[in-house]
Amino acid sequence: QVQLVESGGGLVQPGGSLRLFCAASGISFSSFAMSWYRQAPGKERELVGRISGAGDIVNYAGSVQGRFTITRDNAKNMVYLQMNSLKDEDTAVYYCYVRANWGQGTQVTVSS
Repeated sequence: QVQLVESGGGLVQPGGSLRLFCAASGISFSSFAMSWYRQAPGKERELVGRISGAGDIVNYAGSVQGRFTITRDNAKNMVYLQMNSLKDEDTAVYYCYVRANWGQGTQVTVSS
């Protein structure tokens, strides 16, 4: 059974930074690409970015390109989302995703 547990969310001022964590279990972690999604209030869930199993290919949504960085540590079954230069519109619940499995999400609120 695949389990994904996100953490690291919180309240941050515009221009600030946060690092999100996703711990995975029940899966051959390095074999699969991992994704981060987010869902803002009243909006559909959207893809933030995706990292390949080896961690050598990463793609981002245009809205976060240059500000967010996704990395992974296959030895620890962890994937990370480093978020810099945060904006009000980055406020959302952030989810980790792999092969039709979702974590519970972690809330990120950007506000002064």
